[in-house]
Amino acid sequence: MKQIAISGVSRTDLGKKATKEVRKNGNVPCVIYGEKKGENGLPEAIHFEVSEKEINKLIYTPHIYLVNVTIDGTEHQAVLKEVQFHPVKDNVLHVDFYEVRADKPIVVGVPIAPQGLAEGVRAGGRLMAMVRKLNVKATYENIPEKLNIDVTKLQLGKSIKAGDLHFEGLELVTPKEVIVCTVKMTRAAMGAAAAAAKNA
Repeated sequence: MKQIAISGVSRTDLGKKATKEVRKNGNVPCVIYGEKKGENGLPEAIHFEVSEKEINKLIYTPHIYLVNVTIDGTEHQAVLKEVQFHPVKDNVLHVDFYEVRADKPIVVGVPIAPQGLAEGVRAGGRLMAMVRKLNVKATYENIPEKLNIDVTKLQLGKSIKAGDLHFEGLELVTPKEVIVCTVKMTRAAMGAAAAAAKNA
């Protein structure tokens, strides 16, 4: 799992006016939910702000990262939990992080990477990835940058579901019935099949 470092400063004034001022200054309001829990049983939240430039290098990338967050000189290891975007401008409005420990499993969406030339593609079909990521559970040290999926034996009209997959050291938490990738019949392949049937 790749690592990236960002640094920010804590926030105490969390009102709308203060939050608007944070964004006006080119920063993004963030929250990191820690391991420690409050009286209500919910994880304690640390509010801070980070420059938009630093956040963008974390957000606009296909990679997943372990994020080393430094807030007022104190370091936290975290993973990205949720990002809120502006509905029109599409810039980042708010980011949530979740603090992690080396000995505690976390759930992360990992990008899939189909490997090989599918039999169905050789037959004229088209390989389609139906999801971009699969959710896995493991300690962050065991989480890979991508999940390699062998599609060489995938035939025309067939699919690979999450339940068909197994990755050593990882618990797959995406529902088993979710279709990961499939080989669909193209119009050209359908025409060839119809012509073959007609000439048979």
